[in-house]
Amino acid sequence: MKLKVCGMKHNIAVIAQLQPDYLGFIFYEKSPRNFEGTIPKFPQNIKKVGVFVDEKVEVIVDKIEKYQLDAIQLHGHESPEVCRLLKSTNKDIIKVFSIKDEFDFSVLKPYEDYVDYFLFDTKGKLPGGNGYTFNWDVLKGYPSTKPYFLSGGIGLDELEKIKAFKSITASKYCHAIDVNSKFEIEPGLKSIEDLEKFKDSL
Repeated sequence: MKLKVCGMKHNIAVIAQLQPDYLGFIFYEKSPRNFEGTIPKFPQNIKKVGVFVDEKVEVIVDKIEKYQLDAIQLHGHESPEVCRLLKSTNKDIIKVFSIKDEFDFSVLKPYEDYVDYFLFDTKGKLPGGNGYTFNWDVLKGYPSTKPYFLSGGIGLDELEKIKAFKSITASKYCHAIDVNSKFEIEPGLKSIEDLEKFKDSL
């Protein structure tokens, strides 16, 4: 499983030294991790993901160009049509769906042709960064072969849970583990020691 570290804001270059597969930058003004700075240079094999919540297509396209993003993560109520329009940017499209104790997987079907990945996060008060996991057993009912990111309150305490998760059939479509708030000293400032331990144990 690949690793995505999301909510990058402060110690970007230091975290990039750990060689995660993805670094996520949140472009959402209501988030304490909203990114407005300059992204330092880091190895090209680390993909830059721009995270958006119900943003206008033209604004997303502008951020793609400004920050040379490799992937777009849509964390709001974006329609399949919005995904279709963004697909023309030739960037990876990641569409987020929130889960608590159950989920109607039929809602994924209209998006299948227009996204490269799904991302399953915890349903909470915020669009992301709620700090707790959802019931991963729900994914036993995953009907697709589309690869997905597993997100929502994942930290060092979840390493054993991830090992157990790898034994279920649906985990073979889990492309990456997405981490954020559980590795923070403060919003946007990550603990390199904790991330290193986590990455080494994945």
